[in-house]
Formats: sequence, structure tokens, C-alpha cells
Amino acid sequence: PYPIFLSCSCCSGHIPLPAQRPSMEVSSVFPSPASPTEGDNTCGIDITDVAIGGIVLLICLCGLAGNGALLCLLSFCRNPITVYIFHLAVADFIFLLFVATSLLLHLLEEVSCSTIMLREFLRLFFQLSLFCYTTGLYLLTAISIERCTSVLCPLWYRCHRPQHLSGFMSVLLWALPFVTVVILCLSLKPQHCQVSLISMNALNLLFFAPAMCGSQQHQPKRLDIVILLTVLLVLPFTLPLSLWTLLQQFGSTIVSPQVVFSLTCIHSTINPFIYFSVGSCRRPCSTECCRRPCSMESLRKALLRVFGDTEENTACSNEPIMDVVLSAC
Repeated sequence: PYPIFLSCSCCSGHIPLPAQRPSMEVSSVFPSPASPTEGDNTCGIDITDVAIGGIVLLICLCGLAGNGALLCLLSFCRNPITVYIFHLAVADFIFLLFVATSLLLHLLEEVSCSTIMLREFLRLFFQLSLFCYTTGLYLLTAISIERCTSVLCPLWYRCHRPQHLSGFMSVLLWALPFVTVVILCLSLKPQHCQVSLISMNALNLLFFAPAMCGSQQHQPKRLDIVILLTVLLVLPFTLPLSLWTLLQQFGSTIVSPQVVFSLTCIHSTINPFIYFSVGSCRRPCSTECCRRPCSMESLRKALLRVFGDTEENTACSNEPIMDVVLSAC
């Protein structure tokens, strides 16, 4: 029910056959608000469409609040993992902002029975949303690999890991989908967009998803629980969008686009609440959580409990045992 979830070929980069040229017109998944016919000054409002759009809009607003709070609170903790988490929150925030804006304008169109968004506007929002989604997927993979490396190669990780590697990789992971999705797909050559989208989504499904899921450790620390929960939720909530986008390039779709985008919105929304919930637990493996009033200070302490494990494992310690281990540095 949302105009950002386009099934049109002009947004996906698919080149239609000559007989299909009329289908190049931008259309949303659900019909646009019906314009008054001759002799009829009223237009029908799809109640189901408005209700579903309102629910997803509410989810997006909760995600914007959660990711916004996360961005404000992460400034106190700087380590390799939190750099990735910060960039992931930025990607989720921008993605939810684009979807929420599109939903809001669509609901206004439904109520006013008029066209507000132009085709160029829809195309730009679709590409930017796909760009933020892909960046978030890459960052999740980087977080999982980073944690795995810190456990499997602790000596190298503490002694020889470049200090600004997380920042450099984050910039690189932003640049890769920007070139693939935004520059090529907004250029004047649709065939380049189609090839780039096929390559990017195939890479998402064949490389980044297995790397993300195959690099988990079994130590039940808070940070590992957070990463495990986030990665497990990627499979049902985030990867369907990559699969849908890939199949769309070949003219085939399994489910409607509003379903896969709604699932991605849920995952982008739930990430900050996973961090806060796990950090609020008294023990890493305990289900009994603190019942203190929710405040910025309590949220900050919850994040410190989660990401403080990384600081303890990556920083050089003054303890005698650690000094022996680090003597080879």
C-alpha cells in the first residue's frame, strides 16, 4: 500500500520489451486514490490500505525514536564494534525516514484523493531506501566478522589490528552500495542499473548472508547474544528484500513488495530495542531483567553493559597475566 514499494520497471532497472513500453509508467503496488469520475465528485478510500499503512508508519516512527536515542547514547563508548553499530543505526534511521515519509505522503494522497508525489520523487526514494538497506546488511556482516576475529585471533586483534580499521571499513561499506544503487541506477543507462542490482543482490544472498551467519561464537556474553539475535532476525526480516529485488530483475516475484519492505522496517526498528533489552538484564544468560524506570541514564548503562565487553577484550590490560600474553606485541 505504499508508493515507495514500486513494482515498475523504471525503478528496478529492468528494460521491458517494445510491446511492454506502456508499463513504464510509475504505479504503486496498490492502485492510486481513485480520481473522481465524470458526474461523481466523491472518491473511495481503501480502509484496509490506510490501516496497514498507518501500522507500518507507527513502526517506522518507533524505529526512528529508537535509532535516534541509540545515536545519541553511543558517543560515550568508542570501540571497533560500536563504530559499526553507530553506522548501522544511521543506515536504519535514514531507511526508516524514507519509508515513513513515503507512507505519510501516500496516506495524504488517499485522504485527499489527489496525486502528491511525482514519478521522479518515487524513483529517488526507492533507490535511496535500497541504498540504506544494503549498507545496513553489509555493516551487520562486518560486525559479525569483527566479533569472530576478536575471538579466534585475540593476539592479532589486540596487538596488530589497525586502530581506524572500523572507520575505514564503514566508509567503504557506505561507498560500495552508493555507487551500485544510487549512481548507476540514477544514470541514463537502465541496463547498467539492472546488471548492478543483479550483482549486488546475488552478492548479498551468496556471500554476505553466509558470512554473517557463519561467524558466530558460542560464548554467552551480552555482546554475542546481541549479535546472534540480530543476525537470526536478518534471515526472515531482511534477506527477503534482496531476494525480491533480485527476482524482480528477471520479471518474477514471489511476494508483494509491501510485505518485504514491511519486514525490513520491523528489523530496522527492533535492533535498538535488542541492545537495550539485553543490556538491561542483570546477567548475560538471565531472563530476569531490571524493572527500573526507562530513562536516558538507564539506557546508557544498558548499552555500556553490552558493549563494555568489547572494551575489556580489546584494550591492553595492566594485569600480570595479560602482560605476559602481550609481551609478544
